[in-house]
Amino acid sequence: MPYLSVVIPAYNEEKRIAKALLAYDQYLSKQSYDYELIVVDDGSKDKTAEVVSNFQKIVRNLKLIDNKENHGKGWVVKQGMLEAQGEYCMYIDADNAISLDQIEDFWPYLKQGYDIIIGSIEVEGSKIEEHAAWYRRLLGKMAKYLIRALTVWEVHDSQRAFKLFPKNAVNEIFSRQTIERWGFDIEILVLAKKLGYKIKELPVIWINPAESKVSLGSYFNTLRELLKIKWNLIRGKYDLRKKL
Repeated sequence: MPYLSVVIPAYNEEKRIAKALLAYDQYLSKQSYDYELIVVDDGSKDKTAEVVSNFQKIVRNLKLIDNKENHGKGWVVKQGMLEAQGEYCMYIDADNAISLDQIEDFWPYLKQGYDIIIGSIEVEGSKIEEHAAWYRRLLGKMAKYLIRALTVWEVHDSQRAFKLFPKNAVNEIFSRQTIERWGFDIEILVLAKKLGYKIKELPVIWINPAESKVSLGSYFNTLRELLKIKWNLIRGKYDLRKKL
């Protein structure tokens, strides 16, 4: 069984994923523990799956889940995390916006009693290199306060794709996940808190590429999903009475 599983959701990433895979492999190949890289293709219309398949000859322990239909980022992250075999599992984006070596800062906090460690650009010590349009920066700030107010106030940045979970927490949390697209990060953290897992938010260095796939419409879709999560909580839809 690998010590660490790294799940990478991908949709139309043929131009960026090769560079990211090489960077992730370069870091992991130097570690003393066993690992696996799992790319979950979300029904890409380009040659993402083909590129990843070719890289299996180069990158050690690289696996590909090749979905033929598009389901949404949340759907494929859930799929990858539940299929991961590592003692610890994390998901990270296909653009290498947060370098994998930053996980080094996470391990000590597991020994301090934290269960789940998440990367953040909204806590002291974080660094941001932003290439996005001004409206995205503004909407992002507004969205974060609304998310905190309606769900987990103590988490300042729920949306970074750099989250580490022990496998037992993965099974407990992701099996209950219902949101399939952009708002899934929020639901994951809500479930984690409700199930009693201790979350630590740590600063990361985030380099956001100009060609980011987060569109204006994504913010409104996330808002809709946020309201759905809140409504699910009010109705008691999530079965949190016992751990699986």
